[in-house]
Amino acid sequence: MTLRRIVVTGGTGFIGARLVRRLIAAGAEVALLDQETAPLGGLADIAGQFERYDVDIRNGPMVRRAMEKARPEIVFHLAAVGVSDPFLPLEEALRVNVTGTVNVIQNAREARRIVHAGTCYELGDRPPGGIDPISTYAASKASAWAFARMLYRTEGAPVVGVRPFQVYGPGQPASAVLSAALASAGSGQDFPMTPAEQVRDWVFVDDVIDGLIAASNADGVDGEIFDLGTGLGHSLREVVESLFALAGTPARPIFGALPYRPGEVMRLVADPGPASERLGWVAKIDLEEGLKRLIS
Repeated sequence: MTLRRIVVTGGTGFIGARLVRRLIAAGAEVALLDQETAPLGGLADIAGQFERYDVDIRNGPMVRRAMEKARPEIVFHLAAVGVSDPFLPLEEALRVNVTGTVNVIQNAREARRIVHAGTCYELGDRPPGGIDPISTYAASKASAWAFARMLYRTEGAPVVGVRPFQVYGPGQPASAVLSAALASAGSGQDFPMTPAEQVRDWVFVDDVIDGLIAASNADGVDGEIFDLGTGLGHSLREVVESLFALAGTPARPIFGALPYRPGEVMRLVADPGPASERLGWVAKIDLEEGLKRLIS
């Protein structure tokens, strides 16, 4: 990492905290833009190694003042709401995910690159050549990228997008399905869940960090968005069964005990070709190895 001054929004989250640690280890000067009431989580032990600006990204002037102080060369925009509540109130999704994104991009004009983190859920059932978001969260993230690309086309904003697929790994929220399954396995309790036939592209968090950094460094990709995934689909049922087997527990998942949530997308698998060709990035950690790392 040759660039020194980096701003991260959403830096205390699952992916963000892992990214911040990687950047600091590489010698970057990192500043977080978030609300100081947010817990540091996975960054508490290195709190003295980065700057932190108390910023609500819904407030444009606050974002501008923080950017003027931080003077970033690179901005990683990961802040969002709705990851664990996809049908959150519409107004909240629009104010944070859309207005917040516009505020970050418009006030980071001097940066060499702004990396915007979208979501695979923007794609929905992925109609040919298009997107099909079917939750408030997914629609707001798709809208955020539409505004980001508009700002690139009309104002030359140096923004590139990535869409991480089903990210997993150590440090993921306790509410994540694999965290909940692992906790159940560890306690020897059966784990009730849906039929779990939905297929996802499971990508290990460290590979996603590599992809974010690759997007920050690649030349000639402003205005483009890339899938970050393996290109391989595995059902949730398959993954949870593997997790329980690796845990060596007498407990078992109870498939079909719960209904699918409304608007469940049954297949989300990345097209990793463009990221490989344009960013020089490919996922390296396969599912078996990733699950072993999650358990350990």
